[in-house]
Amino acid sequence: MGREEEEDDKNGGGERKLGDETASSFFDGTGLVCVTGGTGFIASWLIMRLLQRGYSVRATVRTNPEGNKKDISYLTELPFASERLKIFTADLNEPESFKPAIEGCKAVFHVAHPMDPNSNETEEIVTKRTVQGLMGILKSCVDAKTVKRFFYTSSAVTVFYGVGSGDGGNGGEVDESVWSDVEVFRNQKEKRVSSAYVVSKMAAERAALEFGGDNGLEVVTVVLPLVVGPFISPSLPSSVFISLAMIFGTYKEKYLFDTYNMVHINDVARAMIYLLERPVAKGRYICSSVEMKIDEVFELLSTKFPQFQLPPVDLKSYRVEKRMSLSSKKLRSEGFEFKSGADEIFAGAIKCCQARGFL
Repeated sequence: MGREEEEDDKNGGGERKLGDETASSFFDGTGLVCVTGGTGFIASWLIMRLLQRGYSVRATVRTNPEGNKKDISYLTELPFASERLKIFTADLNEPESFKPAIEGCKAVFHVAHPMDPNSNETEEIVTKRTVQGLMGILKSCVDAKTVKRFFYTSSAVTVFYGVGSGDGGNGGEVDESVWSDVEVFRNQKEKRVSSAYVVSKMAAERAALEFGGDNGLEVVTVVLPLVVGPFISPSLPSSVFISLAMIFGTYKEKYLFDTYNMVHINDVARAMIYLLERPVAKGRYICSSVEMKIDEVFELLSTKFPQFQLPPVDLKSYRVEKRMSLSSKKLRSEGFEFKSGADEIFAGAIKCCQARGFL
């Protein structure tokens, strides 16, 4: 674990209790859980926190398509990993491959999502892979007869483009009752994500919730904005890169938003574990803690991190995708408290990028 994570633990990130919350009797920090897509940004951090919390974890990883052995030492060398972490190989293209990892687990966190870095695949192909993989995992949860709660990691794109938001929104706030309308998204003049991503995420989240209702499985979907902060995965997370596009010097318009909805990676893991341990948790939860306009992001980065000497730019001249405000009222009403604000979000990301040689 790197220095940035060690310092986070000193501030309470790795304590037995999640901040000031006390574990409930539903899940008490013990037992076996599964995390899919274990090598990714969110999943690897979640695995670290679950291990620190006391859980035994089964993590699934994909085989390297080039046949080379994947270096996952950043997972296997985590504190408590030698005693309570087991790695399984699984692939969304082969849904049945997840069954051994899920067998005997009390909960499953589905974080994996099909990747198409070159955006060569059609909406239909990506959506089919996403939903078929999800359904296979959900069926394995039912077959296991031990899984009590299933978590699907969703995206704020499933709520951003609701009817009435138009091209730039009405400045209003959206909550879990809102679902994006694909046609509203298609009519956006400026798009920062692919239609395949939006459509597949919406289809998967709806399918998970419907499956849970039909099969008596408690399904929780966590709707995430840009997740930013430090990372233990070796590659630079795309959400971190996007949030720091100004510092990286990539003022390309595809990285700029009118409104930045963000959350610290540690708050994401804390929220997931908090919802795991609640006696009752059900349905959608938006997990977003910071909202900043583009000029506010520029001002913060320029003021707090002057070493990067951001060139003066009239940001109003850039074409940006306009996004709605996100409400995390439901999650907060459950008693959850976010711990990290904008300063911590950016400082953690920048410090980690510097330590890894990305900045």
